[in-house]
Amino acid sequence: MHIIGLTGGIGSGKSTVADLFQTLGVPLVDTDQIAHQISQPGQAGALAVGELFGDGFLTPAGAIDRPKLRTKVFGQAAALKQLEAALHPLIQQEAMRQLAALPQDQPYCLLAVPLLLETGSYRHVIDRTLVVDCPEDVQISRVMRRSQLSEAEIRAIMAKQVTREQRLSQADDIVLNAGDLPQLTDTVKELHRKYLQAYE
Repeated sequence: MHIIGLTGGIGSGKSTVADLFQTLGVPLVDTDQIAHQISQPGQAGALAVGELFGDGFLTPAGAIDRPKLRTKVFGQAAALKQLEAALHPLIQQEAMRQLAALPQDQPYCLLAVPLLLETGSYRHVIDRTLVVDCPEDVQISRVMRRSQLSEAEIRAIMAKQVTREQRLSQADDIVLNAGDLPQLTDTVKELHRKYLQAYE
């Protein structure tokens, strides 16, 4: 089974694109979902954060306190590096397990990784890179609508990601997500047809 690496900047609409592919029957492994899973009480990610930074960065139930942890690592490169070194291998291990468990009679699947190009950790398993793209002002407005983050915090997150130009230059395929949902749906359907022709 061929593996398409799905990525894009914060607020680009990766999850929406992944959902549209899933409605077409395409299997999905989503590292954001895995990160959420391992952040729950008693899970490996939560335990790792407790060991690294103390139980004060966990909720009373024992899950990772995301807002508090984000404040801790915001602008602190050393703390962020510690966090990534603890969590990224756990996420990758589970992603590889889920990929191996997918039905192998499918032509292709999606592996959604927000930092696919930044880490390079999955390059050995993907066959193509699919980038979801939109203008930066659209990214910022989307994230501000859905979260409590300020524009400064969003720009700080974007600054830690590869630039839009770098991302597009490394893409095999690009989904422009600056229009409406019907337009995006048509784009995804066309890409799905392309992948089926290539991999069936």
